[in-house]
Amino acid sequence: MNETIVAIATANGVGSIAIVRISGEKALQIAKKLSKKNEITPRYAYLTYISDKEELIDQVVMLYFKSPNSFTGEDVVEFQCHGGAIVANEILEITLKNGARLAMPGEFSKRAFINGKIDLTQAEAIAKMIEAQSVDAAKILARQLKGSLSAFVDESRELLLLALAHSEVMIDYAEEDLPKDIIDSIKNKLDALELKLEDLLESSKRRHGMIDGFNIAIIGKPNVGKSSLLNSLLSYDRAIVSDIAGTTRDTIEERIKIGTHIIRLIDTAGIRDTNDKIESIGVQRSLRSLDEADIVIALFDGSREWDKEDDNIANIVKNLDDKKHILVVLNKSDLTRKLYNVFLDDYETLDMSIKSDSKIISKKLENLLNTISAGDEIMLVSNRQIEAVKNSINFIKDAKKPLLSEELELFSYHLTEAIKAISSISKPYDNEDILDKMFSEFCLGK
Repeated sequence: MNETIVAIATANGVGSIAIVRISGEKALQIAKKLSKKNEITPRYAYLTYISDKEELIDQVVMLYFKSPNSFTGEDVVEFQCHGGAIVANEILEITLKNGARLAMPGEFSKRAFINGKIDLTQAEAIAKMIEAQSVDAAKILARQLKGSLSAFVDESRELLLLALAHSEVMIDYAEEDLPKDIIDSIKNKLDALELKLEDLLESSKRRHGMIDGFNIAIIGKPNVGKSSLLNSLLSYDRAIVSDIAGTTRDTIEERIKIGTHIIRLIDTAGIRDTNDKIESIGVQRSLRSLDEADIVIALFDGSREWDKEDDNIANIVKNLDDKKHILVVLNKSDLTRKLYNVFLDDYETLDMSIKSDSKIISKKLENLLNTISAGDEIMLVSNRQIEAVKNSINFIKDAKKPLLSEELELFSYHLTEAIKAISSISKPYDNEDILDKMFSEFCLGK
């Protein structure tokens, strides 16, 4: 931790500004040497030249944050230089020559955690903020940077600790007269916490697409307009459209913004029985894409009578996970409707003509995405957090059984494990292995 680290903190590519960040005990010394300034005032922006010996590199804005009042809790210097592929790398190279080393992925955030500037919920919020695929997600992550998830974890931990304290008192003073309703009181509090954790877990799973991007798959038999729908939503001809069945033989994926959400739109191959080997592979990929989808658009041709291929699509839809959102769309509403089946009575259907009404389905999808995203102000943003809550729930369930039979030593053991699990969301018990694995997934400069 005594080493001084450096990294380019902005993304690769052409831009007007790039930032080179240095953190550690040599940060100020390096800044003075490169800027040729004897004194540098903290939190003061200097417009200065950076040189390697006498060779001018760039004119930059230089900022110094003195320990402990910085992101990492160490001395930090940032050089805001001209963007592009060359200048920032030149500044990076001369800082390395003057005593810094290249930062590992996530090392700035790791130092901030170790120095008590942030906890793990805030560290993960920083990482996920970069990946957020919706405005709502960015707002939730901003609140978690202020500690909303940490506060929930602390509140849950305190409740479990209180229950554990009552248990320990009952074990130590078993012969004393204790309130007779104490076990019922503990159980009621554990029931309430278990319900809260399960609600948080379920809503977080449902809303995971807010950060990673929701997946929307279009399914239907050949020639019902799936590729036309994709092209219409994208506003350009991405997929080949023809009257020949089986034209789309593989899944086609594109990202598109609908409302405040960036989604992954998947056009699947037309699903039917076929002897064509290539088309058959495309059909299998289409079926696999449904497993990943948050929303499935089941597209039917309203101008044709129901047939066996429609039956096949209906059976696939009925067998999907009941947590998936299904949108049944009847295409070609500009023609006489001939498609009728009891399957359609079980779902809300949208009659439209893809040629002229694409805005209707865009608005419908926007409303559906907003409904999925709605929920509590906090959410679990990583698999690590989700596993921690799952484990905590399981340990609470395990603890309630011996509580009711007054096997308090066993109850205390399970409750202690529940406390460890929920606490690990913000402040894990086991540091090095967990931290190295988690922070290794960060990008450089974070």
